[in-house]
This record gives sequence, C-alpha cells and structure tokens, in this order.
Amino acid sequence: MSDGIDRYVSEAAKAGEQRAELRKRVKSWKFDTIAVHGMYSLDEALTGGHGGVIEPIVLSTSQVFRDSDEMEAALSYRIPAWTYSRIHNPTIHYLEETLALLESYGADADASALCTSSGMSAIKQAVEPLVARLPGDSNPINFVSSAQVYGGSFQLFNVRMPERGVEPRWVAAPAEADAWEKQIDENTRFLYAEMPSNPQQGCFDVAELASLAHRHGIPLIVDSTIATPALLRPIEFGADIVVHSLTKTIGGSGSSVGGAIIARHGLVSRHLTDEQKGNYAMWLKLLPFRDSGPCLSPFSAYLFLCELKTLRTRVERLSRSAQKVAEFLARHPKVEKVDYLGLESHPMHQLAAKYMRLVDADEPMFGHLLSFNVKGTWEETRAVFDRLQLVVRATDLGRIKSVATIPAISTHQQQGDEGRKLANIPPNMVRLCVGGEATEDIIADLAQALAG
Repeated sequence: MSDGIDRYVSEAAKAGEQRAELRKRVKSWKFDTIAVHGMYSLDEALTGGHGGVIEPIVLSTSQVFRDSDEMEAALSYRIPAWTYSRIHNPTIHYLEETLALLESYGADADASALCTSSGMSAIKQAVEPLVARLPGDSNPINFVSSAQVYGGSFQLFNVRMPERGVEPRWVAAPAEADAWEKQIDENTRFLYAEMPSNPQQGCFDVAELASLAHRHGIPLIVDSTIATPALLRPIEFGADIVVHSLTKTIGGSGSSVGGAIIARHGLVSRHLTDEQKGNYAMWLKLLPFRDSGPCLSPFSAYLFLCELKTLRTRVERLSRSAQKVAEFLARHPKVEKVDYLGLESHPMHQLAAKYMRLVDADEPMFGHLLSFNVKGTWEETRAVFDRLQLVVRATDLGRIKSVATIPAISTHQQQGDEGRKLANIPPNMVRLCVGGEATEDIIADLAQALAG
C-alpha cells in the first residue's frame, strides 16, 4: 500500500468515527425526527449538500477522485466511496441510512439497508445468497414461506426457485407455529412471511417465528411493506431481514418504483459466512448486488426520502380512515366478508394488535389495506368493481388515492386456481387500499357501487 493510500485510509477512519458518533446521536431521537433528518446533518448540508436544507439529488453516474491512490483505495473497498451509481450513490445512501434507522428503531440491534430498483428485486437479492449451493454440498435445498404472500413473491418462489433446484414449502396458516415446524429440516435455509399479508391480512407471531427460525440456525425474513416501520418493526421482535416494496406505502404518491432490504447486523444463518452475517446488507451491496446491478435511481431515492419525512402522520391518517371504511363494509348487506385486522371480529385481531402499533404512541393501528368479498357471483363482483367512480381501479396499493383491484384477475392471477386456493384468494374478493380522501367520500363511492 502506498503512502498516499495510507493517508486516504487514515482519513476515512477518522471520518468513520465521526459518522459513528452522529449515528449514535440520531438513534437517540424520536421516530419522526429520524424520518425528517436521517443522517443528513448540518455539517453535511454545509459541505456535500452545498447548503441545501433537503438531501441533494446526485444524478451523476460516477464519482471523481483526487488521484490514483484515492481511486485504488475506493475501488478495493479500503475506504467508503460511492464510486459508481450502479453500486452506490450519495442520495441513495441517505435513503438507506434513514430506512435502517427507522426499521431498527426501538430495537436492541443495529441494521443496514440496501435499496433496489423494485420490491421484487429486493426480495430476489435478499434470498438468493441464502439458497446458494455451497462447494461440495449436494444436499437438496428448501425454504419455508407463508402461502399468503404477494402474487409476484409466490411466482418467484414457486416457479423461479425450483428452476434453480430449490424447493419452496408452503404454510397455509402462518399464525400456527406447528405448521412451520413441520416443514423445517436440516436443508431449510430461511423462513419467509408477510405481516400483514396482501391481500388476505394474514398475520403471525413475529417473535415466536423468529425464535423458531433461530433454533434451527436460519433467518426469518419479513415483508413489512403494508405496515411500514410506522406500525411494525420486525427486527425489534427478532426478525433478521425486512424487505419492502418502497413503491407502495412508503412511496405514497405513486411516482416511483423501488425496493429495500434492511438486515440486522449479526443475523442468524448456519449457511452464511461470518462476513456475510456480520453486515448482510453491506455485503450484498459490495458483491452480489454490484454484479447483478438492480440499482435504484437517485431521483427515485430523493422522492422516497421526501415521502419518508411524513410517513408516521400519513400512515396514521390512512389507518383511521381504513378502520371506518372496514366497519361500513362489515355492516353492508351485499358484503359477504371483510378482512381487516382492525375489526374485533377478525380472528387475527388480538395477535395483530400485539405487534401493529403506531410508533411512539403505542396505540393499536392496522394500516390502509383491507379486502372484502362481494356477496354474489364473480360477474356480480366485477360489476361492483366496475361501478367505482372515485376509487381508482389499478393493481397498485399504498397510495394517497384510494385504489381497488380484484386479486384473482390481477395481482394473483399468475398463481392459478390451486395457488389462489392455497393462499385463500376467492374470485369474489376485492382488495381496497384506503387513501387520503375524505372518509365520507370513499364510503359514498363504495355504497353506490354496491347498490348497483
């Protein structure tokens, strides 16, 4: 190592110590303060941010270096640098830091984040190293997942993974710990579940499932897209990895597509190396992610950062409105069934209330997503759906606009009849994501659609 490289390494070490002190201070803040400021400090605003109040958008593809020593030190990972936007970028860095701090809020653990171009790319990046075949290992590989997952996740697990010789094992009732235990063996690599699930409102005991996974030396991965860290932080209850489609609830305006992986430091896995387990998200970023290139746009990262600043307030507003809408639908004579965890009649209500609580308020709250089954045929369900005038017909969710879809013909169509039956997706189910409109107007639109 040349004297010049030594100098850059020494400078980076000092900067790292200062950043660790800043992170320690930021972690002492309340949730909303972290969401608003993240790691974009006053010092950074006055230096790298050119005095900007909000995190800067760095749209350049690559980084300029002062000399060959700094370039070599950066590209050999001896000093932190963003180098090239396929690997890293300053704007994305601020988003990743904020997400990691929010997801580990209140937990006795540190975490790091990796942002990706979509929620599906986040899931794929998170699970692929866990099912990689080790040299000399010819044993079969499997993982266990709740069957109540997003249709794209089901397709990835049920079609793409077997193409690689990896067996998915499905749990139809994720709240039943015994159902998971029966599926695990010495070749199981991880457990995977959504909390709550889209669209069935599936629920499980996070701490219990994490404990089960750890007894078998494997990690628990939780898709917490619907809840967001404003309502649930799975790492606090022992989960190892959290994945998000940032496109959804966090990106409420619906202007960008993105995903995120947040992994606790020192996650549990008998199949990964110590380096991989130590900081899984960073290891992914510097190696597999670098090589496959599913990077997030810096502009999208900026938009997600702006959305995060009001996350708690927005989620609270949508949750309260969704509760009223669910109660209206539950009383309606043309509705056969309503799945919303906030309804006391829901079989998972008490379990959900244990985990889904508005951060820093400790009040049970259940998010914006619900589903209802129309009392009637598939054709009658489509007729109700087609009569909606305010609620938008789309496959999206988590919007500031209310959005509805029929999962059997859209988000879960690719699963086929057998897969939808396993996941409890009947043809008369309508998924509704309650938005920020006046609750009275949402209810009025549903009422006229159901009236015919």
